Amino acid sequence: MADTILDDLKILIEKGTYPDRDELIKDAFRALLRSKPHLRKELAIELYKRQKVSLSRASEISGINLEDFKELLKEEGIKVSVPPLSKEIDKEVKEILDICQ
Repeated sequence: MADTILDDLKILIEKGTYPDRDELIKDAFRALLRSKPHLRKELAIELYKRQKVSLSRASEISGINLEDFKELLKEEGIKVSVPPLSKEIDKEVKEILDICQ
């Protein structure tokens, strides 16, 4: 069966519907995630757990607002971590506060 699917993919590429296999697979993956929202949630949770994406990006991927996504993580037993501010951000915040005073 996998060979049949690969042959079908080749036809779409040969026909020019997609420029290459990677573009076809990306499009198929996006369609899968649109049609099965629960997979978007699972993917977002796993990407967040593996520290591949930020909390806000995971929320976007899941299609859930940030507060609801935090609640989902809590229900899954996943701790929400806040990354420490970098020295550069601290410096910029200090400069902004100095300007405002």
